[in-house]
Amino acid sequence: MKALIYEGPSKKSLQERPVPKVETPTDAVVKVTKTTICGTDLHILKGDVPTCTPGRILGHEGVGVVEETGAGVTQFKKGNPVLISCISSCGKCEYCRRGMYSHCTTGGWILGNTIDGTQAEYVRIPHADTSLYPIPAGADEEALVMLSDILPTGFECGVLNGKVQPGGTVAIVGAGPIGLAALLTAQFYSPAQIVMVDLDENRLQVAKRFGATQTVNGSGTEAARQVMPLTGGRGVDTAIEAVGIPATFELCQEIVAPGGIIANIGVHGVKADLHLEKLWSQNIAITTRLVDTVSTPMLLKTVQSGKIDPKKLITHHFSLNRILDAYDTFGNAANAQALKVLIEAAVPER
Repeated sequence: MKALIYEGPSKKSLQERPVPKVETPTDAVVKVTKTTICGTDLHILKGDVPTCTPGRILGHEGVGVVEETGAGVTQFKKGNPVLISCISSCGKCEYCRRGMYSHCTTGGWILGNTIDGTQAEYVRIPHADTSLYPIPAGADEEALVMLSDILPTGFECGVLNGKVQPGGTVAIVGAGPIGLAALLTAQFYSPAQIVMVDLDENRLQVAKRFGATQTVNGSGTEAARQVMPLTGGRGVDTAIEAVGIPATFELCQEIVAPGGIIANIGVHGVKADLHLEKLWSQNIAITTRLVDTVSTPMLLKTVQSGKIDPKKLITHHFSLNRILDAYDTFGNAANAQALKVLIEAAVPER
């Protein structure tokens, strides 16, 4: 099968690899029909994720069709169309019982990290019964690819952790796919203001169409100077960091209101300063989280009902044979005006 291989920092290639097989009774092998590239994959290629070693097949998002199941799999059978969760969960360990699937002792974020991932024609899914979701008949599979990771990540790590509330003020720093996913799902709670901050004017215009009340084109102190007057000088109740670099985390510290929350989503590869000399008395909270995907069933229903349309995040389509071009496009998102790129690994059989 064809697969996208991580070969070390800044190195990747499309190679032929053996089709994976069931290794434990709870495994399933899925024929991938559609997948995508995540900002986390770019962090891996920058060398920010040391757990991902050269030789790994990248990718942790996608939809497909069950090809084979282990003897212990009871919820799925060959031919079932499925949504692949970016998080694998056993459902039994201490962390899973607490709803922290991201810290499953035999799972968590392993796809495309510590085991081979979804940017391939086939993928092995551990703990299949609790790591796959059935795709309802008639569902738009392109939209559902966005439910593998970015929609639950924006919602859980940004909106839920940030305690977005009716009438509140929210700033989302970073108008990439994750920031836009947080924007879409923040509107579940009817905040009075959602301010999007980015340096890319095209993405800010997209954010306006997606429901942002105001946009700020700037960074650092200049962005803070623009955000503060929008809130009457008090700052925002929820500052969502959706980039993963020191400058954006520090900007969140500058714009959060007393009693507010900084909800970090970004994948940070280097240290970032925490200005306790300014914040020690401000009654703020800072949250971090790896997505647990506990919200996936709810989001699936919300997408099916038409309440939100994550397909709007898809701007480019590629075949798996052109995945290197897809990476070039996604990695140069500003010039290509790219959000999410969809990769067709196979045509689904119906």
